[in-house]
Amino acid sequence: MPKRVDHAERRTQIAEALVRVAGRRGLHAVGMRDVAAEAGVSLRLVQYYFETKEKLLLAGLQHLAVRFGERVTARAQSADAAPGPRATVESLLMASLPTDEESRTFHLVYTSYAVLSVTEPALAAQPFLRHPGAAEDILTDLLRQASAAGLTTPGLDPRLEASSLLALSAGLGTSILVGHRTPDSATTVLRHQLDRIFAGPARS
Repeated sequence: MPKRVDHAERRTQIAEALVRVAGRRGLHAVGMRDVAAEAGVSLRLVQYYFETKEKLLLAGLQHLAVRFGERVTARAQSADAAPGPRATVESLLMASLPTDEESRTFHLVYTSYAVLSVTEPALAAQPFLRHPGAAEDILTDLLRQASAAGLTTPGLDPRLEASSLLALSAGLGTSILVGHRTPDSATTVLRHQLDRIFAGPARS
């Protein structure tokens, strides 16, 4: 009896290969043949699942977003069995800093998608790039919860602080990639900002 093929698993295998190649060479230099070789499958199989390079790129972007969510969740749970707003906020921001090989690849490839979307309308239309406010909404909600619990500085504007934290995290991530700052230095800066925000009377 022929072996049953798990199509979802095969698609994931190919998407992961795309991310690995893009992490080494840059997204602009990735071709379907390169991805096939990295995944250990034929070019025809990659074309069967994704048809065009454009569809392969979109699948890679979706895969990257899923992996990022998993990484944030894992960081939060490792810090605390029931993480509070501060731990969750820190986990979300720290997960996107290129402090190890996986997060370096994530930051590099996601930034490549953002740059490529300037000239690729199909990529620009993707919610992961077109609506970066999703992450801002999550952070804003967490900061509102913390504020209601008395964990933040009085008078804090959750929306403004959320957007500031995301901008800071993105800038720090890029500075690490280009060698202007070490991961430890970036982490210190980020935690300094969080200490300022989470300085309410109920902090303990």
